[in-house]
Amino acid sequence: MRFDFSPLYRSTVGFDRLANLLETVNQIEPGAASYPPYNIEQVAENDYRISMAVAGFADKDLNIEVKEGVLTITGKRDAEEPKSHFLYQGIAGRSFERRFQLADHMEVKGARLEHGLLHVEIVRVIPEEKRARRIAIGTTKSEPKLVDATVANAA
Repeated sequence: MRFDFSPLYRSTVGFDRLANLLETVNQIEPGAASYPPYNIEQVAENDYRISMAVAGFADKDLNIEVKEGVLTITGKRDAEEPKSHFLYQGIAGRSFERRFQLADHMEVKGARLEHGLLHVEIVRVIPEEKRARRIAIGTTKSEPKLVDATVANAA
């Protein structure tokens, strides 16, 4: 399914990245979208956590990288000779690469491997110049004033 974003381009400026992101969503391979399973959780207003099931992977087998707003998590186990003869092997250990597009001002704070789950902590850090400010209303003779942002947040 293909979307036409030309009306968006006619009336907006700077949303081309969003349109490109929406177009790439349809290009994901169906088989790759299911392994490994993961959750995206909003922990607090500006705090998020991606939890990924990576049973059988050690921390040395995993790589987490952030580049140009894309979080990439890859897993590759060393090719070892099987130490056991499995009658049935249901725990997948195949290599994977999972990409997450991060919104503006999102920062990866850290990651931990716990009980077969990889937890990646992400926080939205809004720069001071982007935060809401309260503007004082003056008379026509006075100069415009900016009320301190901390005062505006306390009100």
